[in-house]
Amino acid sequence: MTERLAGARRAVVKIGSALLVESQDGRIRRSWLHALADDVAGLRERGCEVLIVTSGAIAVGRRLLGLKGDGLRLEESQAAAASGQIHLAHAYREALARHEIGVAQVLLTLDDTEDRRRYLNALNTLNTLLRMGVVPVVNENDTVATGEIRFGDNDRLAARVAMMASADALVLLSDIDGLYDRDPRTAPGAVMIPEVRAITPEIEAMAGRPRPGDSSGGMRTKLIAARIATQAGCHMAIADGRIDRPLRALLDGAPCTWFVARDSPTTARKRWIAGALKPAGAVAVDAGARAALENGRSLLPAGVTGIEGRFERGDAVVVKGPDGREIGRGLVAYSCADARSIAGHKSGEIETLLGYRGREELIHRDDLVMP
Repeated sequence: MTERLAGARRAVVKIGSALLVESQDGRIRRSWLHALADDVAGLRERGCEVLIVTSGAIAVGRRLLGLKGDGLRLEESQAAAASGQIHLAHAYREALARHEIGVAQVLLTLDDTEDRRRYLNALNTLNTLLRMGVVPVVNENDTVATGEIRFGDNDRLAARVAMMASADALVLLSDIDGLYDRDPRTAPGAVMIPEVRAITPEIEAMAGRPRPGDSSGGMRTKLIAARIATQAGCHMAIADGRIDRPLRALLDGAPCTWFVARDSPTTARKRWIAGALKPAGAVAVDAGARAALENGRSLLPAGVTGIEGRFERGDAVVVKGPDGREIGRGLVAYSCADARSIAGHKSGEIETLLGYRGREELIHRDDLVMP
């Protein structure tokens, strides 16, 4: 089971507040974070791109602003997040700089993953950072989120990021080392479930009810995250994050629970494109472009002979061959107006034609489904 992380091309690691921030004084546990950075560097040496989803900004900000008490008003939480986030980002930068690894802060809300244009902008930012060798450190944008649009927990945020980034593995570092058939804190004979291949009602029942003091729903939210991740083709692990070098321990076979995805991220994504999206328009291609697509290539503007319908960047479109028949479906990288402007032209002319430098492909092969 360790191969699910050891062989990952892209992995998301989620870190909770309780692991990162001292409960007594709200200070960042820098020695633990530095050890985790060693693990991140080790994964990157294996050829794995790493994204981090972190909590902790509010916990750190509370101390900095002197906010006392168990509960905070929404505006106090937002102020604490604004104050704590800058310290949190600096701590990650400092920890990873020891390995000469760059860090970038990415703040998201639920709306950003559901609005198509904002989703694409966030995805392009993450992919660009990873391509440049930078580790994105993602957190919920608590300074602008309200109770109606917040993720409510970073387990689900991490799953959405894993889905967005087409990650192979998601690791939820927690204060428990996996899913048990009963709550091990109240049932000494509880048995860990090392592998889950389907989230059945029986598995859901094992999550039990959230315990008083659990910050975000406990095991229930982790099962929700597992469902999101595995449906996107991403394996997910619940692992003990209380130890130093938790990712190293996971690679060495430490006990954990793996939720197994049936498909790869690419297969899951292409199934979604083929069956779950209603096409907003069509793109006609010439014989040369058709042959290139059948050989696994991307669709370049030069091979496009016509544009039909009204669509925006990121919408699903039908790809038609020279005879007008459907030969595939894909997510288009340009709006219909821009697509008409660059159709039949070489990719090197895009910036001149549109006034900005967009993608070279009209439809990338990763976003294209051929029958």
